[in-house]
Amino acid sequence: MVYSPRELEPLLKLSKNTINALLRSGRLRSVRVGRHYLIPKEALMAFLSGSGD
Repeated sequence: MVYSPRELEPLLKLSKNTINALLRSGRLRSVRVGRHYLIPKEALMAFLSGSGD
């Protein structure tokens, strides 16, 4: 399962800009497909647990 940044906005209660900054910095791991970022469920769980990887 993967999430788009837009799907994460209400789940994480973060703004679009904050999510994009997390993706660019690598703190929230993602896969880039063309111009779109996809966040695997495992990456989201790692981010939420604070492990980062």
